[in-house]
Amino acid sequence: MHTSPSSPSSTLPTSSPHLRAVGVGATRGGRRVLTGVDLTVSPQTRLAVVGDNGRGKTTLLRVLAGGLEPDEGRVERAGSVGVAHQSMDAGPGATVGSLVADATAYAREALAAFDAATAALTRGEPGAEQAYADALEVATRLDAWDAERRVDLALAGLDACTDRDRPLATLSVGQRYRVRLATVLGGGDDLLLLDEPTNHLDAGGLGFLGEALSRRAGGYVVVSHDRALLRAVTTDFLDLDPTPDGRPRLHGGGYDAWQEARRRELERWRQLHAEQVAERDRLARAADDARSRLTTGWRPDKGTGKHQRQSRAAGVVQAVRRQEERLADHRIDTPPPPPTWHWPEPGTRAGQPLLRADGVRVSGRLDGPVSLGLSGGDRLLVTGPNGAGKSTLLSVLAQVLEPGAGRVRHLSGADVGLLGQEDVGEGLHGSPGQLRRRVLAALLHRRPDVLLLDEPTNHLSAALVDELTAALRRTPAAVVVATHDRQLLADLEDWPRLELGGAG
Repeated sequence: MHTSPSSPSSTLPTSSPHLRAVGVGATRGGRRVLTGVDLTVSPQTRLAVVGDNGRGKTTLLRVLAGGLEPDEGRVERAGSVGVAHQSMDAGPGATVGSLVADATAYAREALAAFDAATAALTRGEPGAEQAYADALEVATRLDAWDAERRVDLALAGLDACTDRDRPLATLSVGQRYRVRLATVLGGGDDLLLLDEPTNHLDAGGLGFLGEALSRRAGGYVVVSHDRALLRAVTTDFLDLDPTPDGRPRLHGGGYDAWQEARRRELERWRQLHAEQVAERDRLARAADDARSRLTTGWRPDKGTGKHQRQSRAAGVVQAVRRQEERLADHRIDTPPPPPTWHWPEPGTRAGQPLLRADGVRVSGRLDGPVSLGLSGGDRLLVTGPNGAGKSTLLSVLAQVLEPGAGRVRHLSGADVGLLGQEDVGEGLHGSPGQLRRRVLAALLHRRPDVLLLDEPTNHLSAALVDELTAALRRTPAAVVVATHDRQLLADLEDWPRLELGGAG
């Protein structure tokens, strides 16, 4: 959708569009999610908003779009803003055509104004030449004559429904998503706000999205966990993950520069906090030592006079007070840093036989037959189109699903751990990313000899996935990964591959 001309938070497309957030803060569900956000979005902006789930990324986009008022600060808007939210209601009467009409409204208005100015110029009306020049400038800037074709190209590129009469309520969630994204990409808005735009896209749609954003003249803000997209189409990163002062960080220079800056700040944060804690512990020990001397260590030798004993006691008491005052005055003003990613290493021996699958298949789900062996330190990527049987194979290898043919053996008493594609834990509370992280941490805590990971990057932040990828490379366990994640496939391109096919 785009913010309509009648909305108080938007204006018609302009030659100097911008969004400016000044000191924006927001609380959701009683929890602080945004603090002190300062941000300017211009036609040159190629910005990624990143951070763990629940850090306020979607909230920030809604504040920028005008759909949510911040609790603190303000947002200034000039020009039109196209918004693709993660979810969209299919209201009564809403059709593919109504979304297209909304996306091309500015273009139609500009063409109508140009036609009227042309007619006035033909009639020789006073001021018609200036009106014609102004209308031509607006229509040209919007490329209004090509608006419908742009939307049609985007619908085709994202494999979205092109039937203008089709009610949105009759489309699946993924189909509605693609229609909405296509109308936003093909529309004539000055700036775009895209929340997880890669959801529900296949390889062709992902390629089209990346090319469309790379070619785009206007600015955009993208919230996404898709590291390949972030690397390809964004140059600046607004990181909403925790910082020592609680404020977000804006990094330029692309994906790798953001990661390096984030790593350096985390190192400084951990070092400063550790130094402050160590100093507090030192002062606490000094105070304890002083109190110990007050009860035992200050007593003078036998035969010392009463006056000397009294003088020495006063000095020891003063020393205790000084140490206690120093301890009381010490402040740990740096908050605890976020916990580091901890991967308990299994005791798996390199080359130790762990798992053997012989001729396994599952009717209608895994055509097979698949045979493979895994030993300590082995690596394997399982790839193939949707429905090829990747998840089924991992379930069979974990012995949570019986094969229709063939057999699987776990050797040497191997512990085999499986992370399912959408495992987020039963009975747990929190956002999907936080739950997914807990389930993964619990699995790794078992120290399995064989790790079977089905789409392990689902719901995880880009920063956490980078840490996970590094850990997968160094663990002595055998690791099998099934994924469509383009960046993960690129990061693990040197691993052996098992390509599955067919309609299973």
